[in-house]
Amino acid sequence: NPITLSVVLTSLALGTIFTVSSSHWLLAWMGLEINTLAIIPIMTQHKHPRAIEASTKYFLTQAAASALLLFSSLNNAWLTGEWSIMDLTNPLSCATMTIAICMKLGLAPFHFWLPEVLQGISLTTGLILSTWQKLAPMAILYQITPMLNTPLLLTLGLMSTLVGGWGGLNQTQLRKIMAFSSIAHLGWMVSILPFSPQLMILNLTIYLIMTSTMFLTLKTISSTKISSLATSWSKTPTTTALSLLTLLSLGGLPPLSGFVPKWFILQELTNQNTTILATTLALSALLSLSFYLRSTYI
Repeated sequence: NPITLSVVLTSLALGTIFTVSSSHWLLAWMGLEINTLAIIPIMTQHKHPRAIEASTKYFLTQAAASALLLFSSLNNAWLTGEWSIMDLTNPLSCATMTIAICMKLGLAPFHFWLPEVLQGISLTTGLILSTWQKLAPMAILYQITPMLNTPLLLTLGLMSTLVGGWGGLNQTQLRKIMAFSSIAHLGWMVSILPFSPQLMILNLTIYLIMTSTMFLTLKTISSTKISSLATSWSKTPTTTALSLLTLLSLGGLPPLSGFVPKWFILQELTNQNTTILATTLALSALLSLSFYLRSTYI
């Protein structure tokens, strides 16, 4: 129904806008809840067991993360008397808030739901889940950056890049490859967040553009597997070439645009005397690049 669809899409947009523009924890939580409830009907519009399973997994994970976020803000308000997002001063609240947002984003070790959910939904819904649904949690993370625990963020970021690299190696489904790509890119963003939030914004912007391009081209050529991507070359050579270039850009291969944020992030981490972390991130990027190259070669 077009009216129902317009209501759902408006709610999806308003939920993110509420969260991004709010300075009160309850308003931010309310925006995230509206966001979650609005995307469930979009995920279940195709009456298929996989879609129902994916939406159930997504709902349970997001509900648990929202409950943890509300608990964290309540705990902070109980101890400090402040509901402002910028006044998250209690260490326990900072840690639980970080975990709640990482669950919402799908960062390792809370990443298990993301590949399964993305595999069970359509490419259009996967596009929304991989791009628009990342904006609200990242906005909260950006605002509370000065109060967060830097070692915890770096550990989560490093785990995410490694999991994103290792997890995508044996995948043949393009949506699962995009899910592990999302986990790896989010790991890069979280790793640089304590040192340079502006670089995180740059990385997020380029990631959103590349992911949108990838999902839209996959939707155009109707490819969900690597094998179908291989046979699409004879039918739509230009679009297939664009998808392959986008895959390589996601992997961070120079001189493509995906290399720029990785280069800047490695440079900034080296300047902050975290050379071991920068080296491990660069090696994990090689893992990701290997399965992108395999997809391109096929």
